[in-house]
Amino acid sequence: MRSVLDSGYPNLEYLVIDGGSSDGSKEVIENEGKRLAYWTSRPDNGQAEAVQLGFDHAGGEIMGWLNSDDLLLPGALQRIGAYFAAHPDVDVVYGHRILIDEDSKEIGRWVMPPHDSEILRWVDYIPQETLYWRRSLWERTGARMDVNLHFALDWELLHRFAEAKAKFARLPQFLAAFRIHKAQKTVQDRAREHPASMECAALRDRIQGRSVPQKEISQHARRFQMRGRTYHWLYKLGVMI
Repeated sequence: MRSVLDSGYPNLEYLVIDGGSSDGSKEVIENEGKRLAYWTSRPDNGQAEAVQLGFDHAGGEIMGWLNSDDLLLPGALQRIGAYFAAHPDVDVVYGHRILIDEDSKEIGRWVMPPHDSEILRWVDYIPQETLYWRRSLWERTGARMDVNLHFALDWELLHRFAEAKAKFARLPQFLAAFRIHKAQKTVQDRAREHPASMECAALRDRIQGRSVPQKEISQHARRFQMRGRTYHWLYKLGVMI
C-alpha cells in the first residue's frame, strides 16, 4: 500500500479491496483509510471478483491493479502517466519487472522485449503488476473481469484488449516488483496437478480456436525467451531500448 500511497503521483485514486483477512491487514488498511478513495474488507469468491469490485468503484482515466504481495517502484506512476499523455494513441502500457523475496530483497529481473501481439496469443508474458490501460478501452471491452478465472484473469483481459485492436506499448523501464514466496497461490497450487497451467491451457485453446499441442506452445515460448534473453543482455551492457 505504501509503495502506492507514497508515490507522490498527483490525482491518485487508490482503492483497496481485502478479502476479509484475519492477519491484521484490515487494521493496516484502516490506518491509511483517509488516504484511500475507497476500501472494504469482506469475503469474496476470488481475486477476479475482488479486482472487479475495485474497478466498479473506480473513476480514474488510467486503470490498473497491484496485488498485495507486490510493490510499485518509485516514479513508476509518473512515467506511466507521462507516457499516456504524450501518446494519446496508446491504450495499454507495461514494463520491466524486478523479482523480490519474502524480505523484499531483489533476486532477479525480467527485461521485457518490445510488445509482440502474436506471442501474447500463445504465452502470458506481460508482468501484471506493471500493466495499466485507459478507461475508454476498459469500457469498450465490457468493463469486466472474468470472475470464473483464478490464475489467467489478466491474460483473458489482455486477450479482449487485443481483440478490440488496442495499441500496446512496452516501456523500457522497471515499473514494479513481483514477490516470490512459498505461500503465494501459484506456488501452492502447482503442487496440485498444476491448476494454473490447466487454466492457461484452456484459455489458450479458446484463443486459438482448437486444442493446442505442447510442442507447438513450446516453439512459441522459445521464440519469446530468445528475444527476452537478447534484451536482458542489452540491458546488462547498459542499453535500454
